[in-house]
Amino acid sequence: MPADCLFCRIAAGDIPATIVHEDDLVIAFRDIEPRAPTHILVVPREHLGSAADLDDGHEPLLGRIVAVANRLAAAEGVAETGYRLVTNIGGDGGQSVEHLHVHLLGGRQLGRMG
Repeated sequence: MPADCLFCRIAAGDIPATIVHEDDLVIAFRDIEPRAPTHILVVPREHLGSAADLDDGHEPLLGRIVAVANRLAAAEGVAETGYRLVTNIGGDGGQSVEHLHVHLLGGRQLGRMG
């Protein structure tokens, strides 16, 4: 775990967060600067810089991230109306914390992406 990684420190319990899920592979917590009424970050406990660092060996981890996000969307009441799962890669992609994380966004109409 890099000592300066914000998300590793949250996962270790060194920095407080509003945690909504945790298990052996992932932790999920509310974003402190929400972009939608529901804005939760689903983060692997393992330090990975971004989705670009995933390989075939990470398939179970990626499946868990998506499954947890789907369960949280249902628990938050946004599954029926729709929600977005987003991961950013690198500075030009909008990544601000260099630790893989997936944003769960919902609770309002989100703009079309293409």
